[in-house]
Amino acid sequence: MLIDYWPLLGLRLTTPRLELRLPNPDELAELGDLAYEGVHDPSQMPFSSGWTDQPGADRARSMIQHQWLRLGNWRPEDWSLNLAVFLEGRPVGVQALAARRFALVREVNTASWLGLSFQSQGIGTEMRAAVLHLAFTGLGAESATTGSFIDNAASLAVSRKLGYTADGIERRVVRGDVVILQRLRLSRSTWQTTVTPAIEITGLTPCLSLFGLPPEQAPG
Repeated sequence: MLIDYWPLLGLRLTTPRLELRLPNPDELAELGDLAYEGVHDPSQMPFSSGWTDQPGADRARSMIQHQWLRLGNWRPEDWSLNLAVFLEGRPVGVQALAARRFALVREVNTASWLGLSFQSQGIGTEMRAAVLHLAFTGLGAESATTGSFIDNAASLAVSRKLGYTADGIERRVVRGDVVILQRLRLSRSTWQTTVTPAIEITGLTPCLSLFGLPPEQAPG
């Protein structure tokens, strides 16, 4: 079976409302539909790549290709886990967890998007908490980073709720203008004192080698 060679297919994160896992082809198409419909106010641009400025069909294809690219380029020393987020069995967005040389550095980075109709419901906080639980509790990370443009109040609010602190700024060019990206960092010690919803991880042990972790080094 495919899962024997690609055990990430069996990895599941569950929260009180959500399930996070890799999507099957039909579910990936549903995520494409969400991307087609739009994931933010067109007057704003929360993504450095500007992928959402493409026409609807191109935007959907770009998202699907990105999912395939991340899986196809996966290496234990350079990986990005783009999990579909399910609410009541329906895909509502994507939550990514990525790292380079994780076995040595023990640091991850997160990014995400949600369909417009599912925003402002606390889902963004819950889905990021799920992958942070995977990172800190499941994989033994020491720190997590993320970044948001300073006008992205919703993303910054999620980071504050989860205990991130400011970690400097970067100047980026988006839509031809210079914008300020706020870098954010979350330490393991802070995460351990952060109140989060109950989160369960299943199917992790067979995946550890794909994250660069031998089973004997896995956290308990």
